[in-house]
Amino acid sequence: MTRIFRALVPRGLLGRALLIVLVPLVVLQVISLYLFYGTHLNVISRRLAGGVAGDVAMVVELLARNPDPSDRGWIFREAAWRLDLSLAFESGAVLGQSGSRGASLPLLPLEEDLDDAMRERVRLPFDTDWQSDPRSVIIRVQLHDGVLHVEAARKRLFSGTLYLFVIWVVGSSLLLFGVAALFMKNQVRAIRRLAEAADAFGRGRDLGPMKPEGAAEARQAAIAYNSMQSRIRRFVESRTEMLAGISHDLRTPLTRLRLGIAMLPASVQGDAEAMTQDVEEMDRLIAAYLAFARGEGTEQAAPADLVELVEEAASKARRDGARVDVDIAETEMILPVRADALRRCLGNLLDNARKHARRIAVGLSRVPRDDAGTWAMVTVDDDGPGMPEDQREEAFRPFATFSAGGTGLGLAIARDIARAHGGDIVLEDSPLGGLRARVRLPV
Repeated sequence: MTRIFRALVPRGLLGRALLIVLVPLVVLQVISLYLFYGTHLNVISRRLAGGVAGDVAMVVELLARNPDPSDRGWIFREAAWRLDLSLAFESGAVLGQSGSRGASLPLLPLEEDLDDAMRERVRLPFDTDWQSDPRSVIIRVQLHDGVLHVEAARKRLFSGTLYLFVIWVVGSSLLLFGVAALFMKNQVRAIRRLAEAADAFGRGRDLGPMKPEGAAEARQAAIAYNSMQSRIRRFVESRTEMLAGISHDLRTPLTRLRLGIAMLPASVQGDAEAMTQDVEEMDRLIAAYLAFARGEGTEQAAPADLVELVEEAASKARRDGARVDVDIAETEMILPVRADALRRCLGNLLDNARKHARRIAVGLSRVPRDDAGTWAMVTVDDDGPGMPEDQREEAFRPFATFSAGGTGLGLAIARDIARAHGGDIVLEDSPLGGLRARVRLPV
């Protein structure tokens, strides 16, 4: 039951808010209609039907007490004037099968109430016709010498206020629901814009501060978001400036070391080459650490063709000596990304694959996702030794190395970049026998 209830309840805030308003409203109107139809309408309908049946019974009684055909005329005239009944007499006629012809107002209890009143007050065979005349009901009563035809106006059997009540109930419900839907839509729109702004900021697209709107709580959330965005922006700027200073301070002594090694005499050139390699390794490590700490956070997102970025990364890996096959079904895939950061992400994945495999296969495709959108899926397969499943998540931790010569930051930086774009990276078994790195990015 709980699962069925959760499946029926709307998932969005707007739908749930309208459901909260709609359910009590519908319950209230159903109770009102039930009380109206169950009590007030039945009472009025029975009284009106009893009045018409009483008038017919009075005419029947007068005809019975004055059987002379000459008296029939004044009885009919008095009934038409005083009782608003049109009468006619068919001498010698006999009613067919007793019963009623269907009423044209099936939602109202008119037919049943009139039949009950006629049985109670007239106590003679009769039938009713609701279909021949849209403005009146025809009642035929079997007398001993013929059939009495009585034509009574329908307005005597029901009141137009019945329709007004139903229209009021339905109209007020629709009006209240429409007002609630419009109001809640405006409130939810402010929350939706806040969510979109937060998502865009998390992906590196700086849209600036958002305008507070909606209810007081939504305005307070927007103000808090603007304050948080400003603090994060100041933090990133100050950290970037600090890292730039650290990079300059660290590279200055390395430059002096290079110059000192270059000025060493020729007799120690063998040791000088080894020292130069150490300095270059230190420079490379410093660049990797600073890149990881910086997180490519200063670059702004802009539309770029993911197909070109993948082909560019594959071409660079080929220039570095790797054998790379590319399989891309799309001719163009424009996404709002930070192009330089994504190049670094793909480059790190291809560099890791190149160090452990002889063959690399890169693929790009579109994959549907749960929220009716699509993912851009980039796969990097290799035929290397692979990696045990219990170590794959550990490989994304900073400074986690599983081979000699690495800094342990390549996969960490790649995942950080992918997640900053709203995606992720996972490691799986490759069809080539090695490891597969699967990068997904929202389209």
